[in-house]
Amino acid sequence: MTPYIAEEFTPNEEEILRRYFTNLDEPVFALVNLPEVVKGALFARYSRSPLSLRRLFLDEFVGELDISGDETIDATIGLRRAEELYNRVFFEYGDDSVAQLGGVHLACEQSSNLLTKVLEWGRLMAYLEQSTRYIAYDDRPGGRFRYYRDPEVLSSPLGARYIADLDRQFEIYSVLVAKMKDFYRETVPQGPGDSDFIYRQAISAKAYDSVRGILPAASLSNVGIYGTGQAYEALLIRMRSHPLPEARDYAELILKELRKVIPSFLTRVDLPDRGEEIGKYQADTRERLEELSEHFFPDDVPVSAAPLVDLTDFDPDAEVKLVASALYPHTRHPDRVVEERVRRMTVEERVRVLQAVVGDRGNRRHRPGRALERPSYRFDILSDYGAFRDLQRHRMLTIDWQQLSTTHGYVRPPDVDTAGCVNEFDSAMERSDSLYLAMEEVFPQQASYAVSLAYKVRYMMHMNAREAMHLLELRTSPQGHPAYREVGQQMHHLISDVAGHRAIAEMMQFVDHSSDRDLERLESERRAEEKRNQRLSNE
Repeated sequence: MTPYIAEEFTPNEEEILRRYFTNLDEPVFALVNLPEVVKGALFARYSRSPLSLRRLFLDEFVGELDISGDETIDATIGLRRAEELYNRVFFEYGDDSVAQLGGVHLACEQSSNLLTKVLEWGRLMAYLEQSTRYIAYDDRPGGRFRYYRDPEVLSSPLGARYIADLDRQFEIYSVLVAKMKDFYRETVPQGPGDSDFIYRQAISAKAYDSVRGILPAASLSNVGIYGTGQAYEALLIRMRSHPLPEARDYAELILKELRKVIPSFLTRVDLPDRGEEIGKYQADTRERLEELSEHFFPDDVPVSAAPLVDLTDFDPDAEVKLVASALYPHTRHPDRVVEERVRRMTVEERVRVLQAVVGDRGNRRHRPGRALERPSYRFDILSDYGAFRDLQRHRMLTIDWQQLSTTHGYVRPPDVDTAGCVNEFDSAMERSDSLYLAMEEVFPQQASYAVSLAYKVRYMMHMNAREAMHLLELRTSPQGHPAYREVGQQMHHLISDVAGHRAIAEMMQFVDHSSDRDLERLESERRAEEKRNQRLSNE
């Protein structure tokens, strides 16, 4: 595993931090002895800050806490009795659900953009990931650009090339960030009512968005996780059998820290007849499917062209079933009877029911009930990896993806062309492709580290209409990244025009089909500043 670049703290800072973090010198650590609201606020700030969580806590949160009487705080208080109680409940009654009732806030720092997707696999967990929109990657903490250095790769004949090529990717990124900032300042002048602060923020966010595609998947990120003991058990079992060495290394770090706070919930992770057995089952299944895939889809079979989004499965009868599902809880009749009655309805009668389902939505947070979970859609998507990073964090759906490679080409943002930066961008893509191909045969898993975020990855998203409403209304909002906005807009068109579910599509009234704005974040920054000023005036 890449050596962790540990921060240095003063003796006074260390004294404070030891009360609230399970260690001060490793990339994985848990938060303890803090109010839940503080943990939530700290993680919320985490995603938009270049600082480590410990430093962020010292700089922005310690001053708001009363720590004068905290010297006696001990994370192990009550732990022994709690363990005894849990063990009695579990072993006597076999109730796994007990492990759903205890949770931990965990920070995983300096993890690659491949590992973050492994960490964010679990459906019943909450995540915040460091944003490439708000964080610049042109600095060199400890004298090194921020990317993962796989020990196996570095010790191989490809090690020197790996370092040289990724360093060059970051250098090009740094140059283009500066050029794109100049370009946006020239093309989008500061408004008369915009402060210097919000204008700089909007310019920087746009520049970072435009060139994030140059960054390799090896780029490091910070991830904040909240999960129950049961969710962590499932995550750890999966990670300990994962083909990516970085995932297996982080699994051991996570397990060590979690055992400091919820040891009883994780007693079975490394037991031969529990965690190890499940992990072996998962690994064996994966290997058999890989072998069969190679048999049925050998390398000499050309990869078919595909659109950005393809709707591959839906129920033509979904709107009838939606009406039936909406009426069902308000009757005393069996499901079959309700659906038969709905099929005898006129179109006007069904429309009346659908209008009642959607109600008067004032904003996208007004979401209709569970009747919308009856229709479902399966989308096959081929977008750049940067957009996938954002969409993958939606959890109330089924998502699966193929391994990141350079097979499908890359996406170059139009503004890069307009700004005259095509040659630099394309040269970075060529270098990424060349390094990937050199690594692929020797390091089939680690080769993806070399792939820039602008390269396309294929993934599948299967969701019901209620989750589709949430995802599409959120991801098409004007302040969103153009890459995932386009994905969301096409999904909405497909629901309406291909599935023919126009009534369902119309329910999603806050889907935004407008074209790109010059500075997506400017309006958002204006609103944020207005709220800050209002809060300050009230204090």
